[in-house]
Amino acid sequence: MAKFLDLDELSDDERMLKEEVHRFAKEVIRPASIELDRMPPEERIKPDSPYFEVVKQMKKLGYHKMLLPEDMGGLGLSPLQISIVFEELAWGSLGFATSLGVDMIPFSCAALFGLPELYEEVVVPWLEDDKGKYHGCWCVTEPAHGSDYELFLRDENVDKYGKPDITAEKDGDEWVITGQKSAWVSSAPVATHGGVHVPIKGAKRLSDAIFCIVPLDEKHGVKKGKPSDMLGMRDDPQGELFFDNVRIPEHYVVVAPGPFYGIFCDQLVCMTSCGMGAYGVGLARAAFEEALNYARQRVQGGEPLIKHKNIKLKLYEMFEKIETARYYVRKVSEHVFSRMTRRTNDASPRHAKTAQIYGKRIAFEVAHEALQIFGAYGLSKEFIIEKLFRDARCMIIEDFTLEVLGLEVAADVIDNYEKDYYDVEHINRLYSG
Repeated sequence: MAKFLDLDELSDDERMLKEEVHRFAKEVIRPASIELDRMPPEERIKPDSPYFEVVKQMKKLGYHKMLLPEDMGGLGLSPLQISIVFEELAWGSLGFATSLGVDMIPFSCAALFGLPELYEEVVVPWLEDDKGKYHGCWCVTEPAHGSDYELFLRDENVDKYGKPDITAEKDGDEWVITGQKSAWVSSAPVATHGGVHVPIKGAKRLSDAIFCIVPLDEKHGVKKGKPSDMLGMRDDPQGELFFDNVRIPEHYVVVAPGPFYGIFCDQLVCMTSCGMGAYGVGLARAAFEEALNYARQRVQGGEPLIKHKNIKLKLYEMFEKIETARYYVRKVSEHVFSRMTRRTNDASPRHAKTAQIYGKRIAFEVAHEALQIFGAYGLSKEFIIEKLFRDARCMIIEDFTLEVLGLEVAADVIDNYEKDYYDVEHINRLYSG
């Protein structure tokens, strides 16, 4: 693997973890991701698709368990170890890193916040899975509502936001879900379970909603749309989900309507933001290393590109962005994941979202400059930099746009810069009434 000085001075165990995940990313993930990228959408989700073989191998290695503590059946990894795994997987493929991330969301949330019977019924089989039998996805966006869901969650009523495309209604000891989620739900065409955000029928605020676990099979009334044909992220299938009076038992509701729903969403986005930030670093590093190796070999103007001052400056600027992003993301991850393990629900959304913004932004900026170094060859599918660039472009929209995340952070800083995020007055103002 490419060597670089790690200022965290990794322990032997951490270095071994990094090297092993990188080997897996290089030998298994990256070749499969390139193959999937060139396949038609429908071919990617067929049983013989390389997608399922990689997912199966990730399950065997236990990567899906890494967010949970050991007493819940998880790997008990440190925040630094989690960041290392995320970065190396994204170095191999943003799509497969995202696939792993969304797989963990419904089941990890069920373990951390759900009832014991849900843990035994749904989480335990997923933890023990080493064949890729179970696969989760995170169902947030709807046809009419994308990143604005995050922007309006706290302080806008449903009428201003626009009617939701999906609703839930209580019926005895069950919940009935009707509607759909958008074509941008990562892993939806191949998922067995969804972590679904559903507003309550007749809700006046977006926080009048549930987060629930829904089995995604036809016998429950769920229909999957065709996989989307995307610009990038083509190695993680995306698609619509339709819910036709889908019934789930009450204990499948992980978070019920009320003030805690908004807090839960904040903490969940803190967690996903750390992942996205680390993914951005991994993708940027992949693009940088491709450009560095190409510049050493490609001769222009009578000498290797690496000898030209403008190329030297580009490579320095790329290195600077990757290194600064890595250590900010790791610091925020230490803050977020340590609180998640203690279940204190007081991680700072403004810092976590900034990690996501910064990681995604540098991924695109570095991939852009890396492709520029390749020149016309960078536009050819012969070189992986073309794929990395497309993936990086998708990333600045994926998981809420940079603009929406920036507005969220700005509002938080303006209102709450001088105080702790989760004081009682703040909670009441944001989520009650």
